[in-house]
Amino acid sequence: MLDVQEIRQEDTFFELGGQSVTAVFVVERIEAEFGVSLDIGDLFEDPDLATFTQDVLSRSRKAA
Repeated sequence: MLDVQEIRQEDTFFELGGQSVTAVFVVERIEAEFGVSLDIGDLFEDPDLATFTQDVLSRSRKAA
């Protein structure tokens, strides 16, 4: 969705060129693929990707 070639764990959504419209699509896709309920505000807090990934994984374990 962001068309980024190289991603590091310490990058954030906005550093990678994310914007509010893209955030909606990212949240929708995560919800569809992982069955995890996210608030778009989770991305607006701009966590690094490692932190955001851990948050999604912990929510998916709770949902299972």
